[in-house]
Amino acid sequence: MTTSFRSPAGAATVFSTDQKILVGSLHALRSSRNVFLGRNVFGGVHSLPPSSSSSSSIQAVSTPAKPTKRSKVEIIKENSNFIRYPLNEELLTESPNVNESAVQLIKFHGSYQQYNREERGGRSYSFMLRTKNPSGKVPNQLYLTMDDLADEFGIGTLRLTTRQTFQLHGVLKHNLKTVMSSIIKNMGSTLGACGDLNRNVLAPAAPYAKKDYLFAQETADNIAALLSPQSGFYYDMWVDGEQFMTAEAPEVVEARNDNSHGTNFVDSPEPIYGTQFLPRKFKIAVTVPTDNSVDLLTNDIGVVVVSDENGEPQEPLGYVPKEDILYAVKAIVVTQREHGRRDDRKYSRMKYLLSSWGIEKFRDVVEQYYGKKFEPPRDLPEWEFKSYLGWHEQGDGAWFCGLHVDSGRVGGNMKKTLREVIEKYRLDVRITPNQNIVLCDIKSEWKRSITTVLAQAGLLQPEFVDPLNQTAMACPAFPLCPLAITEAERGIPSILKRVRAMFEKVGLEYDESVVVRVTGCPNGCARPYMAEIARAFMDKVKIQDLEKVFEPLFYNWKLGRQAKESFGEFTTRMGFEKLKELISTYEGSPQ
Repeated sequence: MTTSFRSPAGAATVFSTDQKILVGSLHALRSSRNVFLGRNVFGGVHSLPPSSSSSSSIQAVSTPAKPTKRSKVEIIKENSNFIRYPLNEELLTESPNVNESAVQLIKFHGSYQQYNREERGGRSYSFMLRTKNPSGKVPNQLYLTMDDLADEFGIGTLRLTTRQTFQLHGVLKHNLKTVMSSIIKNMGSTLGACGDLNRNVLAPAAPYAKKDYLFAQETADNIAALLSPQSGFYYDMWVDGEQFMTAEAPEVVEARNDNSHGTNFVDSPEPIYGTQFLPRKFKIAVTVPTDNSVDLLTNDIGVVVVSDENGEPQEPLGYVPKEDILYAVKAIVVTQREHGRRDDRKYSRMKYLLSSWGIEKFRDVVEQYYGKKFEPPRDLPEWEFKSYLGWHEQGDGAWFCGLHVDSGRVGGNMKKTLREVIEKYRLDVRITPNQNIVLCDIKSEWKRSITTVLAQAGLLQPEFVDPLNQTAMACPAFPLCPLAITEAERGIPSILKRVRAMFEKVGLEYDESVVVRVTGCPNGCARPYMAEIARAFMDKVKIQDLEKVFEPLFYNWKLGRQAKESFGEFTTRMGFEKLKELISTYEGSPQ
């Protein structure tokens, strides 16, 4: 088992509305004041020089770039008739699985083929479906539909993901069309939830009636719409070509169609993506200053909405005026589309393009697709992790209630009770980036009865949830994920109990915590790279030796930390050589 207590090392381009492009690192879930000043291992994005316009231009593209060497996935995409063939034929066969090409294509439709890796003597194939919910918004009708589908066609549980979506496990191939069409017809979608394109766009899950939060969520919706596939392959496959798309904002349509700086494929059904789509998955988050509930720096693009003292988004405060945000996001995506590596998928994320080019060249190319220079940055306040657990006033007379769900797994009595409450009070819900759920628009007179019913099902108020659990995350991993090389979700409960026991042994208080994230493979779906020890600290520590490594560190953190210094900040200040010395010389804590 691989256990990750991780500190920040991840790469992200942070882009903001009326804000700047930045790259930095976070200490655990909150930052120090210099969070945007450093240069991380993939290259730092610092301030942008003011200028009126770009000095050069890029001609409009007409065909996808074709490097001399391409991965087999690139060839599959090119020959697929925009993500249709051979998936459309494979779905009609009697076999329980689809072939290798179709496995790659069905990801774009929001699904992964899986099998129970603990079975011997054969493979029982099924499919995981992932929804796409910008800002984590889930209408009442969609929640009830997903709850039903989990029982009728899945394994009886729903999974809340770290990108504010549902995962539905265990769907058999012959049921795929029924399940997909049910989701589409009930205000949902799985389009682009997986695959080489923009994934679900994150935004704070809190349903505050505040102008900055509302604008952040609106921006997330618009970016999601801008970068949604346009060629119709999804609806052709699952609802026989019937369109269920909602009306798009005029500014989204205008930004998508604009080709004044050579961003689009002319006369293509996919004006932004073309036949090849992106080299690899692409992730975007939107938030407001201080609110790091979205783990901003783990995304390829992060958008920070900056407002004036009255809560109105300013234009222009500097950086990028709000009316330009879609064009700026599009320019970054197109830069990655045209120049990201397509020969080796291990190095095809945008962070590797930044590392290869350096930030100056990257910025120059993005500005050409954008059509102007970015404006200089301004300082942002410190970031804070906000869980939104417990009861909060929305600001419109109603309340919302955030509920902790261990590893996002909703099942058993918890699932039954949530269904009853959501159905009885006709509540909309939101999924948080920390795998939790928020019940929205609750009247004051409902609070007492809802609290009582939820507590009886184990959905407790945050004061009754171990602080270690509140910030912990794990991906599903074994037995179903085809990428997993070790345990995560099934292993984290015992790990947290052992960490709590170590805390008690060395004398740390109950309300103190460290950020523990366990991931089943290096892809890091549980975002382990933003927890409290991230870089490779010790090689292949056996799970039974966990206490030998961490008890000395927790003990010395308790003795030697500075005021309000988190465990991650302490380990960073000490350095790895000193930490290894503390472990090797540790003789046990005094009773």
